Amino acid sequence: MTRFRTTGFTLIEVLVAMAIFGVLTLLAYMAVGQTLSNADMLTSRMDRLQAIQRTMRYLGNDLTSASPRPVRSELGDTYLPAMMVSAANDFALAVTHGGWTNPAGLPRSTQQRTVYLLEDGKLFRVFYSVLDATYANDAISTEILDEVERLEFRLVQDNGQTTNQWPPTGAGGASGDHVRPRAVEIILTLEDEGEIRRIIEVAS
Repeated sequence: MTRFRTTGFTLIEVLVAMAIFGVLTLLAYMAVGQTLSNADMLTSRMDRLQAIQRTMRYLGNDLTSASPRPVRSELGDTYLPAMMVSAANDFALAVTHGGWTNPAGLPRSTQQRTVYLLEDGKLFRVFYSVLDATYANDAISTEILDEVERLEFRLVQDNGQTTNQWPPTGAGGASGDHVRPRAVEIILTLEDEGEIRRIIEVAS
């Protein structure tokens, strides 16, 4: 008569196997967590770079298509220059520009008055649905970038001289309201990226 011997795992073997499984599970969990963290960091980084590129594209397009058309003040009693840059203003840049597409064929100009405001480290792009806006017209304001330390402009005059305000000193009177620079250097300083520069040629 043949006897069969029953074999199995000892308690120690089961405990060792469970310990190994636990270590492998922990390592896998840490690897997945690191992968997700890296993915979040990459997504955040891409979003930041896209926001910076979008901001520079807005500025570049608006300056490239700058128009010599002044606009009426909100009270309608005076005209404001076609382009304005001054440290004394509460905005970084105000410019009349073309290129405002009108696919719906609305009864409006294809030119637009755009203002860039820097408030508490946030850069806003503001425009109106009409060129000669009054207090009755609501502004459309969009935050386009945060963590902004400074937004500066260096403007090249026809004589090759540069200035950080526009209209330049000496371009007074009604003729000065139409003057545009030959080129503009954008200097954007960010808390995380440092200083970014770009030179834009203004349409003649």
